[in-house]
Amino acid sequence: MPSLFSFTPEEILETIRMIQVENLDIRTVTLGISLRDCATDNLEETCRRVYDKITRLAANLVAVSEKVAATYGIPIVNKRIAVTPMAQVGEPCREEDLTPLARTLDEAAAAVGVNFIGGFSALVHKGFTRGDRALFNSLPRALATTERVCASINVATTRAGMNMDAIGELGHLIKETARLTAEQGGLGCAKLVTFCNAPEDNPFMAGAFHGPGEPEVVVNVGISGPGAVLAALRQYPEADLGQLATIIKNTAFKITRMGELVGREVSARLGVPFGIVDLSLAPTNAQGDSVAEILETMGLERCGTHGTTAALALLNDAVKKGGAMASSYVGGLSGAFIPVSEDNGMIRAVAAGALNLAKLEAMTAVCSVGLDMFAIPGDTPAEVIAAIIADEAAIGMINNKTTAVRVIPVPGKKPGEMVEFGGLLGRAPVMEVNSFSPAAMIRRGGRIPAPLQSLGN
Repeated sequence: MPSLFSFTPEEILETIRMIQVENLDIRTVTLGISLRDCATDNLEETCRRVYDKITRLAANLVAVSEKVAATYGIPIVNKRIAVTPMAQVGEPCREEDLTPLARTLDEAAAAVGVNFIGGFSALVHKGFTRGDRALFNSLPRALATTERVCASINVATTRAGMNMDAIGELGHLIKETARLTAEQGGLGCAKLVTFCNAPEDNPFMAGAFHGPGEPEVVVNVGISGPGAVLAALRQYPEADLGQLATIIKNTAFKITRMGELVGREVSARLGVPFGIVDLSLAPTNAQGDSVAEILETMGLERCGTHGTTAALALLNDAVKKGGAMASSYVGGLSGAFIPVSEDNGMIRAVAAGALNLAKLEAMTAVCSVGLDMFAIPGDTPAEVIAAIIADEAAIGMINNKTTAVRVIPVPGKKPGEMVEFGGLLGRAPVMEVNSFSPAAMIRRGGRIPAPLQSLGN
């Protein structure tokens, strides 16, 4: 039987060009680890078990990933870990503060050499348990006093509806996290994602966690490649939109096949199962590695103008179709990311006034993540932050898709000013929010019921 992953010489040369010129890479290899068997009724003992298990199972993650990258000449940018939502692991302790668990995750991540570990998380779309409440109590301090720990909260699903009590509370927790990390521009908020319909196998940070349906340990891979798609489209300036969709599908197929090859090799060398390939186009601040520039190459004068949502829908769908042909195990978020601070084209669009928060929200109805890595004034009321989260969760709930919010209220900053986060997190112009208050609605709390699944117009 011929190899399922064979390549022609022409394809190999094309892949080399994508890597060397077009910023193609494996964005992340993420090791998912179940920590359910670490839960005890003693917090100190739970921390010890968590540290021992992570450092034992992830001890070779970085070394193996680097060897695979060297073998195939394909960059693997990030090696990361996702763990069981810590609200569940910490619940038997009956403590009201789970910050020690966050610090344990931080120490374990440092010990094995990964830059982020996800899973300081809670799933509260239908309500709180004791562990969820303890994690909420700990959230700002945990994010402010750790370097590598990422958190996520699932506040809504299509089947359960939206937990508006949790959403209202998160508005205050995000404000407090920004205050505690004010010297870094509110950076702690960049490590917190609020989800609707959170996937259990997402390898990308900051929202990664190891869901209840996942195996004991698993390797998930997140591929990237906006630069490769952009370069492919620029070769066909006269193509119509249907032809552009085909070009994107063909490019996504090649990128995904490379991701599956690398993911399976890493999992084989680590001796753990291979999970999924996440097909996402994840931009960076590198030249030409921009989702916004892909949209502008399709014919938009600037990302954010009328037509942007349609162009993004075409891109997102074509990436999924091409990727799904290349792998039988597609998961995670899979689509186009539109984080403002991590995409030079998005930053230029906001600075030019072509892209505002309302248009960004509209774009999230057809992309794979949501409102991601955008900055707002530090004096934005907590109720407004909660309302932004509620609007985005409603889009996910009604349309049966994942949506998320990663918002950074930057202390002391006003609309139009720039905030620098550094590294992969980039920089962002502070965006203006609507000045009219949603506070009375947010204060009502309760749950917004799940939507009707038929009559779906």
